Amino acid sequence: MRSSLLFLLVSALTLNSACSQKKNSSSEVAAANRTPAVAVKSTTSKYPSPKVVTGKPDEFPVRKTDAEWKKQLTPEQYFILRKQGTERPFVNKYADNHEKGNYYCAADHNLLFSSETKFESGTGWPSFWAPAADNSLKVTADNSFGMSRDELLCAKCGGHLGHVFNDGPKPTGQRYCMDSDGMLFEKAK
Repeated sequence: MRSSLLFLLVSALTLNSACSQKKNSSSEVAAANRTPAVAVKSTTSKYPSPKVVTGKPDEFPVRKTDAEWKKQLTPEQYFILRKQGTERPFVNKYADNHEKGNYYCAADHNLLFSSETKFESGTGWPSFWAPAADNSLKVTADNSFGMSRDELLCAKCGGHLGHVFNDGPKPTGQRYCMDSDGMLFEKAK
């Protein structure tokens, strides 16, 4: 019992410190009103920026029922992508992946990231400094767990993938903190 409580406390502290970032007041106001978060801007125009979710029903071209998603996805993928879950840091399959290739959404094979933009963030989750394309991701406000964060969604299916923060490396200054079970990795040929 004690070890379970200690694990939960350590997990909560790790999640809070690794996947949180203080927002400015305009982001807090937007989040409080459940309006979309401010779009992430790259410091250099040659790097893609995700689009802001508007909340329209036709926002995501790939739509399935909950039963269809459960049938298609593994329990771990379903938990991350459809229930906005978070996997444990440091023990997920891509945090320590250093192979060359691309990362795709596990639900619809949408290209998300290239290994060329992956970096070691020290958080225990796979992190990237830029998405593969402007239309790879969408951003919305996430106010869960007492935090205000920018949530990343697959632009095709709307599946939860992780969060983005303004504490990444140059050239963009962004840290796309992703859940491994929301993605599939394919080695470069």
